[in-house]
Amino acid sequence: MSEYQLTAVGHIQSPYKQKFAIPRQPRLVPEAKAKLVFSSDFNREEFVRGLDEFSHIWLLFRFHETADKGYSAMVRPPRLGGNERKGVFATRATFRPNAIGMSAVKLEGIEYKNGQLSLLLSGIDLLDGTPILDIKPYLPYSDAMTDASAGFADTRPETDMSVEFSEEALAFIEKQTEQPELKAFITNVLKQDPRPAYKKQRESDQSYGMTLYDFNIRWHVQDNHNTVTSIEKC
Repeated sequence: MSEYQLTAVGHIQSPYKQKFAIPRQPRLVPEAKAKLVFSSDFNREEFVRGLDEFSHIWLLFRFHETADKGYSAMVRPPRLGGNERKGVFATRATFRPNAIGMSAVKLEGIEYKNGQLSLLLSGIDLLDGTPILDIKPYLPYSDAMTDASAGFADTRPETDMSVEFSEEALAFIEKQTEQPELKAFITNVLKQDPRPAYKKQRESDQSYGMTLYDFNIRWHVQDNHNTVTSIEKC
């Protein structure tokens, strides 16, 4: 087998500080804002000249937190409840031979501030610190195949999860000014039901925590209802 050396062109500054709660596909949570910060070798505006003419881009990245764990020929897709095995190349699982992933995200803008080049993104599904290997413009006429079929993942994942906020959590959201879409962001993350498949099947009453941006968020799940109990600054 041939071996290739890849150099990251930059990394992602993401609101998702842990794998838990990251949407399983891009653009499921449009309020998820992020930055792609370019590495020193690529920190020049020439590299992105003309990119602002495109509304969406492809990101090729490395699953850096699981790359050292190797790969599996067969995996259990969360979409199937973790109960059925599929070949890794029939999924978007992280445990891949080269640990490479891809996401189509919205390009909100290009920023060059204090000598640092960055892309402003939304609808992101990447962990904070994810290395970006390449960037390509999204081409609707070529990339959007309207007659395509997608096997066991043919439709957008939907749940019947509902979300409410405690008075304490709402008071915090109203007081903070850093993230104006924080309530909608948390709501859409929880509507995706980030719990592992086995917990959905076995537990109907449980408390959880996650970090989004620099906020610690606690919530309680009972049956199909989420209650955000508290939000605190990290």
